[in-house]
Amino acid sequence: MWNRTFSKNDVESGTSEPLYPTMMESPDLRWSFVRKIYTIVAIQLVLTVVVGAFVVSYHPIVTFLTTTRGGFACYILIIFTPFITLCPLSCYYQRHPVNYVLLGIFTVGLAFAVGLSCAFTSGKVILEAVILTAVVVVSLTLFTFWAAKRGYDFNFLGPFLFGALIVLIVFSFIQMFFPMGKISVMIYAGLSAIIFCGYIVYDTDNLIKRYTYDEYIWAAVALYLDIINLFLSLLSILRIADR
Repeated sequence: MWNRTFSKNDVESGTSEPLYPTMMESPDLRWSFVRKIYTIVAIQLVLTVVVGAFVVSYHPIVTFLTTTRGGFACYILIIFTPFITLCPLSCYYQRHPVNYVLLGIFTVGLAFAVGLSCAFTSGKVILEAVILTAVVVVSLTLFTFWAAKRGYDFNFLGPFLFGALIVLIVFSFIQMFFPMGKISVMIYAGLSAIIFCGYIVYDTDNLIKRYTYDEYIWAAVALYLDIINLFLSLLSILRIADR
């Protein structure tokens, strides 16, 4: 079954059209997988909005985390929780319901970090960043599906994006120890936004063509991180511009 291309009129392929010209699997199965991923990502984003709004609106949390020693320790723990959670998630990503529990912890931890970033930003700037992020994500997603339908492949972006991500990480550490002012922060945020736009296209292309059905957790994590990092990058740019 997996060694031939499903045509539009093939009874076994279902009613959906192939997502790309050389598709060798059932379009219905892949569409079902795609819908599952976007459902998970949508739930993650809703959870992020709820947790982030709670952190922003409940001021004692921000005060505790930013003015006390214990709060600073909790702040560091919150920042690193998502990355720590990825370790057990890599081992149990196929084990239900443990994978969903770990994914929930990962999402809540990152949502707290997002909320803390928004706590020192005006509501107007946050709204602008949300609108910009939504427009960019929807536009790039539709473009990637359109391009895949016409035979374009974005797998070549992987090495370039990975190299650019390493540069961003090293540059962020340099900024921590040797701050270089608002201009460098805006340049960093602008480059970060461009890179994560590329990652949205790359990961969406992987979702269409390369992720296996058992890798739904990693597909959701990848897209969620792309969206959150794009939002934080745009938030940084708009925050500086608003001052």
